[in-house]
Amino acid sequence: MADRLKDKIAIVFGAGSSGEGWSNGKATALAYAREGATVLCADLSFDSAKETAEIISGEGLAGIAIAVDVTDTSSINAVVDTAIRQYGRIDILHNNVGVVTAGGPEELGEEAFRASLDINVGSVFRTAKAVLPHMMARKSGAIINISSLAGIRWTGYPYFAYYTAKGAVNQATVALAMQYAKHGIRANCIMPGLIDTPLIYKQISGNYASVEDMVNERNRLVPMGHMGTAFDVANAAVFLASDEARFITGVCLPVDGGQSCSAVAGV
Repeated sequence: MADRLKDKIAIVFGAGSSGEGWSNGKATALAYAREGATVLCADLSFDSAKETAEIISGEGLAGIAIAVDVTDTSSINAVVDTAIRQYGRIDILHNNVGVVTAGGPEELGEEAFRASLDINVGSVFRTAKAVLPHMMARKSGAIINISSLAGIRWTGYPYFAYYTAKGAVNQATVALAMQYAKHGIRANCIMPGLIDTPLIYKQISGNYASVEDMVNERNRLVPMGHMGTAFDVANAAVFLASDEARFITGVCLPVDGGQSCSAVAGV
């Protein structure tokens, strides 16, 4: 364990996993803890949050599980109140909650479109609203939002609502960074590219003839020749949350194996 986040208090919204293996949020919660942070692992599924917290505590590190619904302001406030009551402050706000909704404007219902925005972008608004007063009081804090390469590029899937929402997360991050820079608060986002997490096997594999075809095609599309892992995203988050990034704010960082640099698929 290193000490880049020693004595920091972090809340990871979306710290669970949608299946076996490592989601971005689960890996990030553990990575924060390994760097010395106390991590509140918040997720809609308490069992999933508990699994992450138990992995952390199993390594002799500090993590607790808590249930949260990021579409419910009172639920988010309860998580923040727990952090303040038990630890006195919040140093890191990490937003990892997201949902992929298939379809273009013709196929999408209005309810599904609104729900996608409410979860993907509304969660950033509500968590920031709850945490910012505490960061403002201490004139310190780091916010990391997980966006997607889909926020700036077409990724090959018909996900109109997802593209829209993640583009909004990018600019919401910039807005937070600019408004609160003078208060000692930094805000950055990470745009994962093609990452091999449990989510893709649940929400994306249906676009392919087989799981093997999906994996092979996604690997082919990355210039480095393979998908990233959840820990690639987590390592970027640790850097952005740490004092090593103290002069970095308003950045939308691709973690994508070079995919965002190429205009040619698979190059």
